[in-house]
Amino acid sequence: MRASILRWLLLLTLSAGPAIVHAQEEGISQRKQEKILAKKAKEDRTAAKKKVKTDRKRQLDIQDKATRKRMKQHFRRADRGGSGRHRDSFFTRLFSRKR
Repeated sequence: MRASILRWLLLLTLSAGPAIVHAQEEGISQRKQEKILAKKAKEDRTAAKKKVKTDRKRQLDIQDKATRKRMKQHFRRADRGGSGRHRDSFFTRLFSRKR
């Protein structure tokens, strides 16, 4: 009697347990995952650049003609100076207090 109960319990626990699962068969490889993440990061960067471009265009469209002209002159003058630190004008340097 005890042996048959033990057999039934053993049979139930084995049948109720999960089926054979191989860990390597499920999921994706690390290299594929890195590729997917790199692709997603690239798409995010391009989307961000596109959004910035459309936002700037929209901002320019909102402005009136005089303001657009003033902004254009400012951008040109800033580009002429380069992307580094801008130097103060001659008169500002001449008449400013020395530190």
